[in-house]
Amino acid sequence: MLKIALAWPASAAYSARPFVIELKFMRRPKGIKTKKSVTKRFKITGTGKVLRRHAGKRHLLQGKSSKHRRRLGKAAVVDATDTYRITQNLPFSH
Repeated sequence: MLKIALAWPASAAYSARPFVIELKFMRRPKGIKTKKSVTKRFKITGTGKVLRRHAGKRHLLQGKSSKHRRRLGKAAVVDATDTYRITQNLPFSH
């Protein structure tokens, strides 16, 4: 918290309280931080591509064919339009 004392106004009458304004500032974080939710969902390859998991492999698997289930288990490359946003949230991985 920062206290700034201002000069007394010439026309102001005496008051018991000093003429001080308290300014409250938000504290900045010490450094950049990794977004942990993004860390758990995506992986950056050695060449800089971003990998993700397929959706649809949590439940109701008996209705899907074995071929479909195997395909859902493999990682997929994230589209180039989303890669920038993901890498911005992973500052130490690229």
